[in-house]
Amino acid sequence: MMDADTSAYGLLLAPFAEFAFMRRALVATVSLSLSAAPLGVFLTLRRMSLMGDALSHAVLPGVAIGFMVAGLSLTAMALGGMLAGLVVAALAGWVSRFTSLKEDASLAAIYLLALALGVTLVSGHGSQIDLLHILFGSALGVDATGLLLVAGVSSVSLLALALMYRGLVLETFDPTFLQTRGPGQRTWAGGGGRGWVWQQGFLVLVVVNLVAGFQSLGTLMAVGLMMLPAVSSRLWHTTLAAQLLNACAQAVLSCAAGLLLSYHFDTPSGPTIIGCAGALYAASLLLAPGGWRGRRRPLRHRSA
Repeated sequence: MMDADTSAYGLLLAPFAEFAFMRRALVATVSLSLSAAPLGVFLTLRRMSLMGDALSHAVLPGVAIGFMVAGLSLTAMALGGMLAGLVVAALAGWVSRFTSLKEDASLAAIYLLALALGVTLVSGHGSQIDLLHILFGSALGVDATGLLLVAGVSSVSLLALALMYRGLVLETFDPTFLQTRGPGQRTWAGGGGRGWVWQQGFLVLVVVNLVAGFQSLGTLMAVGLMMLPAVSSRLWHTTLAAQLLNACAQAVLSCAAGLLLSYHFDTPSGPTIIGCAGALYAASLLLAPGGWRGRRRPLRHRSA
């Protein structure tokens, strides 16, 4: 709700300085931004953008089963969601390997079934409020346990991404190289036909980050913080390092702005954060070198 203090301090800093729940929400969402946004960049580069959305829906049955067993226990729901996401990813890979379906088609079919199953389970064993909480989350309701979970997942993800970085980059841009290296020609990136190791390790990181984000952003909104800044950053930069930094910066800015708007105007925190990320994406479409304005400049130059 809007405060009477309309100074810069009252609007931007006072909510975080005066309320512990705002500080917890900020730390949780910023931590998630630092690990999820880089993963989103790799998803876009690997042309797997829709896989993030599919996996975010796929964790719902596991979250629902954890809710049925232990109520609103974050540990139980997180563990169930992670197992469900990994099972769906593995099942989609198995279907694409042993049938004529591509992985994206099999994943789309499986995640739709998982989403329907998850909503049915939550609706049958909980209230409408429970369903909304699981689907859309509540960043302002993050407690100490949730904060530790998100911070732990973010720290482990960043460390794992740093260790996997070279191999993941090579597998993203030149997967044939990894597949064709012989057993005696292994490199620091693996080789010997083991490119699938990087693929599966990367998908595990995606699933874990989506699970970590479900409490604050919900299972439907968590993928937004992963993908919107990543897609937007590609409009600004062509180098990978710059895209990673830009995506993290946009995600952090979206979280801070979304939390402030949610506090002052009493709006749902998760959708508001994703709305801010969407606003930055819209601005990038218009102003970035790879957006509308950047595409218009060469045309004007040629006409002159």
